[in-house]
Amino acid sequence: MGRFSEDELQAVVSRYEATRAQALTERDEQLRAFHAAGWRPVDLQRVTGYSRETIRQALRPEVRPATNISRRRTSPQPPADYRPYGDRKPYVVAEALTELHGPTDSTVTLPHHLDWSGHAEYDLTQPARLASMYKAVLTEASTVEDLNTWLNADLLRRLWPTVWLPPQLRQHWEDAFPELAATRSNAT
Repeated sequence: MGRFSEDELQAVVSRYEATRAQALTERDEQLRAFHAAGWRPVDLQRVTGYSRETIRQALRPEVRPATNISRRRTSPQPPADYRPYGDRKPYVVAEALTELHGPTDSTVTLPHHLDWSGHAEYDLTQPARLASMYKAVLTEASTVEDLNTWLNADLLRRLWPTVWLPPQLRQHWEDAFPELAATRSNAT
């Protein structure tokens, strides 16, 4: 690995760890001395800027190994029957693309149940805002009527290859309308 060996790198790390351990021990001894002299843990926190947990471990060194071991444990596994949110979310798919007769070139304001971001007004002449609106409607629609009201079939076909959608939602739509999948493969 160039002009340095693995042994040299390990020596650097070993020196750092030894120095770090010694500095930690000295710091903890000094904090315990201040505490013994009447400084409260909250005052040690305020002056040093250390967290409550750091002060607790400095004042009670026996808790540090147990705390550090518990941090290194792997996080708990989800239950056996766990399904990711995208697999549980009830996405709505249109019954027919021909029924999608939404606006194409005006400024629209989506209802709150479709967009609660505070930026629910979309200028459909701006490509980025148009794509954002389609993403919001596709991901948040709760009825086929939402889709029919706010989406336009021609615009959906045009946007489909590039609009970001959750994979599960995209799959539902492409299963129902293979021509959408074809527009995506033609775009690449």
